[in-house]
Amino acid sequence: MRYLEDFKSQEFVRTIGGLELVGMTWDDEIAELRVTLDDRSSPMPLHAQVAARLQELIETGGLPVGARIQSEVTLAERLGISRPTMRRAMQHLVDKGLVVRKPGAGTEVVMPSVRRPVELTSLYDDLVRAGRNPSTDVLSFAVIPASDAVALALHIPPRTEVTSIDRLRYADGQPLALMHNLVPAHFARFAKAELQRRGLYELLRAAAAVPKAADEVIGARSATAEEAEALGIKRGAPVLTMTRTAWNTDGRGIEHGSHVYRADRYAFQHTVRAEDGNPAGAPWHLTESPHSRL
Repeated sequence: MRYLEDFKSQEFVRTIGGLELVGMTWDDEIAELRVTLDDRSSPMPLHAQVAARLQELIETGGLPVGARIQSEVTLAERLGISRPTMRRAMQHLVDKGLVVRKPGAGTEVVMPSVRRPVELTSLYDDLVRAGRNPSTDVLSFAVIPASDAVALALHIPPRTEVTSIDRLRYADGQPLALMHNLVPAHFARFAKAELQRRGLYELLRAAAAVPKAADEVIGARSATAEEAEALGIKRGAPVLTMTRTAWNTDGRGIEHGSHVYRADRYAFQHTVRAEDGNPAGAPWHLTESPHSRL
């Protein structure tokens, strides 16, 4: 494991105003941040300024995964701020899932979690847009008769042929999700190899099966032994789950899926709104967008 003191001579590459600057070391970053904090002209609280800069360094790779950050006492002294202010900044990074505190080992940079708003888009495409380099192992690919439950979900006759697909999705080479999908065979006009380099929804759109809406249930539970081995976590570790059925523009079921995500690397993000005309003192009923992100 590496301490940030080991990175003092490492040069960072960063972009400011469209210009790529090379030669920023950890000491340079600290010195520049202290100048910013000493200015005190920003309306942003000090702890938020510190957290924002450290978060940027982590998300852009300036602080690599596995690096252990200097103690809060040391950083507070170097930045000229109080220890409580520094503690608040570090807690923000902990809450964001960017660092973890380890007893006797300090604060360590971890793989940032994937945060996705719940919309009808592809996980593969979203990872690409976020600069997270997705890759996929196709674990199984076979045509099978639909069970009664799957047929009911997709509104197709029982034992209709569906293509069963199991995949392990990675982000930046790290396992993120196990995905089991069932697609009516007449919509699954693609080969197994195509799923290794393209997202399922991209392939469905190419087959004229355009996702329009989805019914979705999000949950959480403990990982099974098989899931834990595939995702690189301990058996019984928390995982997020999503089960949903997607429909095309004609209202036909095009895909039924069950996904399992690493809870330490993935989060669902919802926007909720209060219904209009809610009288004072009446219970609030929150509504969510009906769209689902797949």
